[in-house]
Amino acid sequence: MPKRIDFMRSVLLGFLGLALFLGLWHGLSASGMVSPLFLPSPVEVLERFSTLLERRFAGATLPAHLAASFERFAYGFILAAAIGIPLGLLMGWFQILDEIVSPIFDGLRFIAPIAWVPFAALWFGTGIGGPIMIIFAGAFPPCVINAYRGAKFVDPRLIEAARMLGTPNHRVITEILLPASVPSIISGLRVSAGLGWQSLVGAELIVASTGVGYLMVMGQANVSTTTVMSGMIAIGLVGLALDTALRFAERMIQRRRGLEV
Repeated sequence: MPKRIDFMRSVLLGFLGLALFLGLWHGLSASGMVSPLFLPSPVEVLERFSTLLERRFAGATLPAHLAASFERFAYGFILAAAIGIPLGLLMGWFQILDEIVSPIFDGLRFIAPIAWVPFAALWFGTGIGGPIMIIFAGAFPPCVINAYRGAKFVDPRLIEAARMLGTPNHRVITEILLPASVPSIISGLRVSAGLGWQSLVGAELIVASTGVGYLMVMGQANVSTTTVMSGMIAIGLVGLALDTALRFAERMIQRRRGLEV
C-alpha cells in the first residue's frame, strides 16, 4: 500500500509540474511579449503535431520520419552494445587488455559525438552510415564503462571459488562475471540509449535527408516554429519511452536479484 501511495503521489506531482509548465508557456505566448511566429501556443503546436501525423512534410509524415530515425538509432545502439559490453567485461577481467585499451578509450570517449559529424559526412555523406557512426560514438562509452565497473565489483569469493574448482576463463566470464554485472550493464544501457538518441538527432540536423532531425531543419527553413517544436516533442516522447523500457528492465532484474523490495 505505501508503494502505491508513493506512485500515485509521483504521478500527481508529475501532472502538476506539466500543468505549470504548459500554463507558463501559454501565458507567455498570449502575453504578446514574444511573437507568435517564434513562440506559438501549446494548442497551436498540438494541432500541428496532429497534422504531421497524417500529412507529409519534408517528404514523409512524422511517424515515417520517426521510423527512419529509430532505424538508425537501433543500428548504432545495438552495435555499441554488442561491442562495448564484451569489451568492458574483458577489460575488467584481463588486466593486460585494460592497460592496452584504456589510454586509447579514455582519449576517444571525451570527443563529443557531434564532433564526429564532419568526419562521418566525409566518409558516408548523407547515407545511413554517417548517423550510425555518430550514434555509436555517443552510445559506446557508457556500455564499456558500466560493463567494466560491473566486472570489477563482482564478489571476489565467487571468482576464487571458480578458480579453485579449475573453471576455465571463458566459463568464469559467461557464468559468473556476466550475470553478476547485469545490473551495472543495464544502467549503462540507459545512459547509452539517452546519449545515442541525442547524438542521432544532432547528426540528422546535419547529415541526413530523412528523420525527425531533418524534419526540424526543414521546419526551420520554412520558418515553421510549430513544426520544429512538434519534432522536439516527438524526440522527447521517444526518448522517454526508451528510458522507461530500460528502467523497467533494470527494476525487474534488481527485484530478481533481491536488490529491490
